[in-house]
Amino acid sequence: MQTGKVAIVTGSGRGIGAATAKLLAANGYAVCISYKANEESAVSVEHSIRQMGGRCISVKADVSSENEVRELFERVDEELGALSCLVNNVGILAKQCRLEDMSTARIEKIFKTNVTSYFMCSQQALKRMSKQRGGSGGAIINVSSLASITGSPNEYIDYASSKGAIDTFTRGLAVEVAAEGVRVNCVRPGLIYTDIHSDGGEPGRVERLKTKIPMQRGGKPEEVAEAVLWLASEKSSFVTGAFIDLSGGL
Repeated sequence: MQTGKVAIVTGSGRGIGAATAKLLAANGYAVCISYKANEESAVSVEHSIRQMGGRCISVKADVSSENEVRELFERVDEELGALSCLVNNVGILAKQCRLEDMSTARIEKIFKTNVTSYFMCSQQALKRMSKQRGGSGGAIINVSSLASITGSPNEYIDYASSKGAIDTFTRGLAVEVAAEGVRVNCVRPGLIYTDIHSDGGEPGRVERLKTKIPMQRGGKPEEVAEAVLWLASEKSSFVTGAFIDLSGGL
C-alpha cells in the first residue's frame, strides 16, 4: 500500500524513531530514516521497511547543523518527493548528574541537538508544506518527554528543560501555521524501554522506576509510534497544538 505521502523521521536508527519509521512505512508512507552516526542500525531499519515492500532511504545527517539539515531535505525532495510529514524525534541526554556538576559545553550540546534541530527541521518542512508557499499542507509531530513536566531532578534537568522548550515550541508553531494547512502536535513519552537510558549511565532505569507507574510497567517504542501515526494521519485532521502523554498514568 502506497499513499503517496512522504515522511522524515529524525533520529530513526533506533528506539522510538525506528519504531515510528517502520509503522509509517507499513501504513504507506515513503520514509526517510535520518541518523547521525550508527549506520548499521539505520540500515537495519531500512532493510525491515524494504522487506515489507515499503519505500525508504537512509540519510546520514547531523540535524544540529544547518547545512546538513538543508541537504537532508533536498535529498528527500530528489529521491522521495513532496514532503507530507516531519517527525522531530532526535534527542540526546548525558550522564545523570546534578546541575552543579554540569558543564556549559554539555548544556549547550543538549539544547543544540534537542531544540535547535527541531527549529531548523521544521523551518525546512514548512517551506515545503505550507499552503502559503505553494505546498499541500502536512503534519509536524514533535517528540518531547514527560520529563518536561517532572523536571528530572538529580538526573537530567538539562534534558528536561530542553523538552520543556519543545512543548512551548509546539504550541507556538501550531498557532502560527494553523491557517497554512500544517498541523503541529506533540507526543510526550514517559518511561519507555529504549537505549537512551544507557546513554545516561543507567540501562535498567525503567525497571528501577516501573513500580512508580500506575500501570506498573514501562512503555514500548511501538506504543509511542502509534500515537505519532495518528497525529500524522487525517484521523486527527482537527487536532493541532495538542499533546499526547504516553506515560502509563504518571
